[in-house]
Amino acid sequence: MPYLELAPDHALPRAEFSRTEILAAVARLQGFVHRTPVLENAWLNQQLGCRVHFKCEHFQRGGAFKIRGAMNSVLQLTDEQASRGVVTHSSGNHAQALAIAAKIRGIPCTVVMPENSPKVKMQATRDRGATVVTCLPTQAARIATTQEIIERTGATLVHPFDQANIVLGQATAAWELLTEVPELIAIVAPVGGGGLLAGTCLSAVWFHTDRRVRVFAAEPTGADDAFRSLQQQSLVTEQQPKTIADGLLTTLGQWTWPIIQHHVSGIVTVDDGEINAAMRVFWERLKWVVEPSGAVSLAGLIQMVQHQRFPPANHSTPPQIGVIISGGNRDFVPV
Repeated sequence: MPYLELAPDHALPRAEFSRTEILAAVARLQGFVHRTPVLENAWLNQQLGCRVHFKCEHFQRGGAFKIRGAMNSVLQLTDEQASRGVVTHSSGNHAQALAIAAKIRGIPCTVVMPENSPKVKMQATRDRGATVVTCLPTQAARIATTQEIIERTGATLVHPFDQANIVLGQATAAWELLTEVPELIAIVAPVGGGGLLAGTCLSAVWFHTDRRVRVFAAEPTGADDAFRSLQQQSLVTEQQPKTIADGLLTTLGQWTWPIIQHHVSGIVTVDDGEINAAMRVFWERLKWVVEPSGAVSLAGLIQMVQHQRFPPANHSTPPQIGVIISGGNRDFVPV
């Protein structure tokens, strides 16, 4: 199990990521996003020797946490910006989220999607009113196609993860989790571009109770740029991902990396077999449809528990761990 233990320096976040800004995002999003449930499973708690509190973002609007950041951004556009519409590039979950947010505000939305994106995500994006433009499945192609649309239409870029308003919106998921379960000693979140993980770190910094909540990252072995970045303590931007977790293929960004570098307590990588095993737990035991990217956090927790990365179980006070399920959008494969 590739695992890296880190010693966060607990540097205060940049001014753009203050406690006040997160609470403003919480207030702004009321009525536009779901406050998703936090649920446990007795069998899994017994198996792992801890209480696992799942933050169920697969029950969110659009089937993933991404609506939080997208809505937070769209609601803050000026009327002039809104009239020119919004654009983004995404393999699926952010695409749907931005389409929903744009539809709510009544503005145009264009989404650049790699041609190998899951069909269910591509069709759902169109169904929500967005114009989908396909491109080659490379980061360079996504960026180039998006830039061409911006130059032609004047649309505002709402980045999938690497903007302040996106990170602040994603932070509201962990804020809800910590508000509901203040006894948590740790939160495990998946990492791709880092918007959710960075937002989770911010909420752990600003809204812990009498102790600091530790934040752990879980990442696919086949897309381990965050692991390598933390190992080298410098941002790794080169990536040739190969994993079933299609929502975690991107590298960290200039906004997300410093937060993650300073505040993550550890990172674990899990292979596709472990991700599939976690998905099977969700399917067979919890009866939830969770996509591969959403199952990465549970796969990471299972590995960390097996390797005793958390305090040993105590029958009177088992450790309480939060696990963020990032999404549940997955193609249906007939049996």
